[in-house]
Amino acid sequence: MYRYLIKPVLFLGDPEWIHYFVFSLIRWIHKIPGVPFLVRAIYQVHHPKLEKELFGIRFKNPVGLAAGFDKDAKLYRELSNFGFGFIEIGTLTPKPQPGNPKKRLFRLPQDKALINRMGFNNQGVSAAIPRLQKNKNIIIGGNIGKNKITPNEKAVEDYTYCFDALYPYVDYFVVNVSSPNTPNLRELQEKKPLTDLLKTLQKRNQATEKPKPILLKIAPDLTDEQLLDIIDIVKITKTDGVIATNTTLSREGLESPNRSESGGLSGKPLTDRSTEVIRFLSQKSQKAFPIIGVGGIHKPEDALEKLNAGADLVQLYTGFVYEGPGVVKRINKALTRDYFS
Repeated sequence: MYRYLIKPVLFLGDPEWIHYFVFSLIRWIHKIPGVPFLVRAIYQVHHPKLEKELFGIRFKNPVGLAAGFDKDAKLYRELSNFGFGFIEIGTLTPKPQPGNPKKRLFRLPQDKALINRMGFNNQGVSAAIPRLQKNKNIIIGGNIGKNKITPNEKAVEDYTYCFDALYPYVDYFVVNVSSPNTPNLRELQEKKPLTDLLKTLQKRNQATEKPKPILLKIAPDLTDEQLLDIIDIVKITKTDGVIATNTTLSREGLESPNRSESGGLSGKPLTDRSTEVIRFLSQKSQKAFPIIGVGGIHKPEDALEKLNAGADLVQLYTGFVYEGPGVVKRINKALTRDYFS
């Protein structure tokens, strides 16, 4: 029903406006007595085979919602009802920032893709905390970044600020240095600055009573040599895992008229490349660390490919937009049938 009735109507409007409209609609509907129970009954799949322990965390299933959808932790409780095993909020920065000028989100229907140049638009880490304090049993990842006005030489201060603020309220952290929409951010993926940043965060983490898993989110545009550097950095800094991958700057093979818009590309065109990165990291590291696979997952087969390539968990974003909430259920049902059988 979503693909043939709801999506065509939603796709008539401006993508960013529709995003916030659907956001508000989901929140409003969930206030109706009985609706949360009904949504869970329709979309959630419970099976012992789906449960997975990773980073010392017990996930009820391996399908999560990627960062960017619920930046400010406003809807994670309602979204969890659609069957996600975990929700990643953010990217959050120390100070609120409006992000890049609009228009900054574009659909590419012929390619089943999105281009965004949002620019870490969020209300700041402090605004998310009161909402996270209401969490009871949802696994939350905190995706953290730096403010646009913060120079790279002081970026570590922004990341540690967000780490300290979110530490009591999230189950794991994601260090985002791979978004293409904050000027010079990707320079932090170079070996020395990235090693320094992760070492600083781990030192702070190990000083806590109960250290939280810290993951690194990387770009799909890294060369094999840079990916080998990532493996070394993860080992040196004792980073707990990698999220592969963020959006891409590549426009290869696109057919949609607005394919030349600047920003990060997500969706089906990223499927193969993100899987290649997962496989490379898994094989070259000899499965030395967990990997969360994200990028172009629109159907169960896409998730299975990433898991078979070496991913331990997967995440959706653009696939959730194009295929609707039913895709989470279809993936989880397929995993119980095909992957864990």
